[in-house]
Amino acid sequence: MTLPQPPRPTVGPPSVHVRAVITWIAIFPLVTLGLYAIAPISGDWNPVLRAFALSIVVVPVAVYLVVPRLLRGYAAIRSMRR
Repeated sequence: MTLPQPPRPTVGPPSVHVRAVITWIAIFPLVTLGLYAIAPISGDWNPVLRAFALSIVVVPVAVYLVVPRLLRGYAAIRSMRR
């Protein structure tokens, strides 16, 4: 006969402040690398056009690839501490 196991405490979603920091950690390097990558071809572009072109690439990469991985890493670290 096995006894029922007590439910494990679940780790809730990170706070809005943690999500903001994680998003910044994802966005800043992507923007920095993106600026260096497009610098040779965008030197004489209007800054608004440069920001638009950069955001077309950076936002999807951050939202679909980088931020989810950082959130999983944060959750793993958080669950190890409990």
